Amino acid sequence: MLPSPAGYSQERVGHLNYNPFQFGNAAKKQNTSTQRTTIASLNLPFFEDFTTYNSYPDPSKWLDFEVFINNTTGVNPIERGVATFDGLNKYGIPYDSFSNSDFRYCDSLTSWPINLGLNLVNPGDSLYLSFYYQAQGNGYYPQIGDSLMLYFKDQYGEYIKVWSTPGTTDTADVLPFQRVMIPITDSIFFDSAFQFRFVNIAAMEWADADWNLDYVKLDTGRNMNDTLINDIGFSSNPTNLLNDYTSMPYRQYLANPTAETASFFYDSVKNNYTNGWTDGYQYNSVCINNGAVVTPSGASGTGTFNNNSTTAASLSTYVASEPSPGPDAEVVYENTFYINSVAANDPSVNDTIVSDQVFSNYLAYDDGSAEKSYYLNLFPPDEGEIAIEFHLNQPDTMRGMAIYFGRQIPFATYKEFSIMVWSSLYGVNGSTTETILREQDLYLPGYVDSINHFWYYRFDTPLVLPAGTFYAGTIQPAEGSSDSLYFGLDVNRQGYNHVFYNVVGTWIPSSISGAIMMRPLLGQPTIATGVKDIAAANNKWSFSPNPATDNITLQFDAGSRASYQVTDIQGRTLISGTVANNGEVNVGALAPGMYLITLYSNGIATAPQKLIKL
Repeated sequence: MLPSPAGYSQERVGHLNYNPFQFGNAAKKQNTSTQRTTIASLNLPFFEDFTTYNSYPDPSKWLDFEVFINNTTGVNPIERGVATFDGLNKYGIPYDSFSNSDFRYCDSLTSWPINLGLNLVNPGDSLYLSFYYQAQGNGYYPQIGDSLMLYFKDQYGEYIKVWSTPGTTDTADVLPFQRVMIPITDSIFFDSAFQFRFVNIAAMEWADADWNLDYVKLDTGRNMNDTLINDIGFSSNPTNLLNDYTSMPYRQYLANPTAETASFFYDSVKNNYTNGWTDGYQYNSVCINNGAVVTPSGASGTGTFNNNSTTAASLSTYVASEPSPGPDAEVVYENTFYINSVAANDPSVNDTIVSDQVFSNYLAYDDGSAEKSYYLNLFPPDEGEIAIEFHLNQPDTMRGMAIYFGRQIPFATYKEFSIMVWSSLYGVNGSTTETILREQDLYLPGYVDSINHFWYYRFDTPLVLPAGTFYAGTIQPAEGSSDSLYFGLDVNRQGYNHVFYNVVGTWIPSSISGAIMMRPLLGQPTIATGVKDIAAANNKWSFSPNPATDNITLQFDAGSRASYQVTDIQGRTLISGTVANNGEVNVGALAPGMYLITLYSNGIATAPQKLIKL
């Protein structure tokens, strides 16, 4: 999996291999297709800086929607928002879930037809297409064999490659955005239905061989030295209202609002003009639940933004104090940040950011976006434990856990784990004891898109917790089939100071920057996403004989037929197919050893069972 070691620890950072934001918005994107067919050819100038709150391209400018529009993958973009090219399809999953070596054309971004008819534009009009690109960003650097390419469509309908940049070996440094200027002088492109298309080639299993694209502009009257952007706007998302968490139950916040509230909102403003700029910026806040307007005294400020540079901006926060509509109700404060005044020709879409502070039924350090995956590099007979420190301001009831899993190639649906809750960890925060409050055995990871793109696990019985510190996390059994389970890692947040792991009998503070995406669920009863514990799943099917030499017979009660998959302990699929109840599967070609059989009923994977092949 090409892990990235963190010193000599057994913590690792892996590829994401899954994008639930893309998956969840696939249907929305499909619904825009009828809108696109009604738009005529566009006229110059063409401009796009990908500042949006959607994860898919603007259907009034782009024909396809494989790329991921986001505000978290790019590092120091030209302005807020980038288009990310990777190895994931429009549904946010790998183009090929089994290949680990092939390269292929992956994401594409194709403009709507643009009218470059000779009656409007000619080769002497200094027509240029410009854009900025960044390799890696907050993802992984594109490897040798990867590439980002640009094609122009000529008047005969053929796409011709006019520019490309290759991948290379990994780099520890995040490279800045690079500017590209492409002159259009060949009359073969001057057509009323001209189009351009960005495409990447990638190893299909790596989601995070990333190229980030920003600030695309096509217009006349330009030259190779045309570096002027003349735009000032936000280049990052503002920080949270909360001091440590990104979200928590409102009742927990109101129990100690002073300690939970950050002193400032921090953001950054990018000035792309050639001259400095002094301007005011501010925010407004509204409690969505009752419409109350919050007007703190420090909600406005003035900054001097140097030319061609990024400047930090800060504004005083407020203490949320609106009455709660109920003990378990979700409360949302909508914060709108904006720059007061800019030039008339300055694109205004990136001068405003709307950011919601959500108080819900969970504790979270992450912002809901995973850029990478976190895992423990385990080998039998070691088991692996992950514990994340949380705090409560008043007693509460834990109902379960929401976990965001990173995809693995092959899929890790057979990797078992337990959810753990501790009141203390030996050697952590001065504790001389280790106290387990709950161990829920055993679960399987889930990958189907769900609420907030997490998989929800419900406890058999609620766990009452006192005010103060507790730890919640997972334990992976000491067996080869459950090693190295991937969890989502939000690299834009710094929650690692609350993370501890234990592989060899000692709890060690995490050294991986970012927030592991596990969220304790509190208060109201939790609806599980659909995964049941292993013991219950195991009762639903069986096979015999075991050990086996040639054929095995599968018995199950979930319909007339089911799919099955036989894998080795590394997760590689060796045999697969469908079988009827009491049907036989031939395993005679397998080498002697231990294997795992997984049965899929109604699209849901049951718990894997071990097969000993003689």
